[in-house]
Amino acid sequence: MKLFNIDGCGYCSMVRNVLEQMGIDYEKIDVPWSHSERREVYEVSGQTTVPVLVDGDTILSDEYAIIDYLKRNYPVNS
Repeated sequence: MKLFNIDGCGYCSMVRNVLEQMGIDYEKIDVPWSHSERREVYEVSGQTTVPVLVDGDTILSDEYAIIDYLKRNYPVNS
């Protein structure tokens, strides 16, 4: 699982916090602030905004969709 991220991005922070609270291992890929330099994000998602989560064939680019996906697909073991 990969998360395209900017550390100063509040939406990215929301996703990172959920990943960490759920104990999900992921690779954090920090992207440049400049949208024109976010080639890797664009190649994966067709856009330059973050966060973008890649989990196998699933690619999500909205923080709420990502969080919902994580909660549906990675239930917390009680």
